[in-house]
Amino acid sequence: MRSYLIVDDNIELAENLAEIVEAEGASVLPVGGAAAALEAVRGQRFDAVLTDMRMPVANGAQLVHQLRAIDPGLPACVMTAYTADDDLVIARHEGLLAIFGKPVPIEALLRTLAAARRDGLVALIEDDLALSDNLSELLRERGFGVVTAGSVTETDRLGPIRPFAAVVDLRVPEGPDGEALRRFAQRFPDVPRLVITAHHDPLELASKDRVFQKPFDTGEVLKEVEALHGARR
Repeated sequence: MRSYLIVDDNIELAENLAEIVEAEGASVLPVGGAAAALEAVRGQRFDAVLTDMRMPVANGAQLVHQLRAIDPGLPACVMTAYTADDDLVIARHEGLLAIFGKPVPIEALLRTLAAARRDGLVALIEDDLALSDNLSELLRERGFGVVTAGSVTETDRLGPIRPFAAVVDLRVPEGPDGEALRRFAQRFPDVPRLVITAHHDPLELASKDRVFQKPFDTGEVLKEVEALHGARR
């Protein structure tokens, strides 16, 4: 049975959502704030957490960060009545599965929770925003969290993440070809990388990586990510 944690300072809302999710055959623990959520994660392994963005003491973005410090493999979603909140930028850096507006769309929530994969964080380094958004959406639909970077500098600022795989474009701004790949590999030497490039002669740096030439078959990239995640078990 899958197990979920729902966090909201409006405990009645958390309990109401818990009842709905439990009706689908899951075990759900509703809690009323960050302190209770941290205590719960210290004592139990959850398949995903859903947290409100605006709460006293710690907002949703801060809470996800704190929960990941305890359980790095925990998939996370955020719900908010303030979709333009600047904190959502920080929350996305945590590799969220979804950001739901309030009232929470129940079908989308159930689908996201059911697909959530523990230890399923992917780093995506690509400066083409449309391609990055498309790949991110497809990965999230399959239960993978995604943290993104669009330049060498942003690659350095990915934050305290623990990805199991990376998709990296050889050419991104603010450095020579392959610089973002080099820096990522230096920071995460054991993380497998899928290299995407428009060049027919990939750099020697990428010689040990799986290379996908642009325009590539998105389905093949997704299949490779799935295989890498499955191989971890």
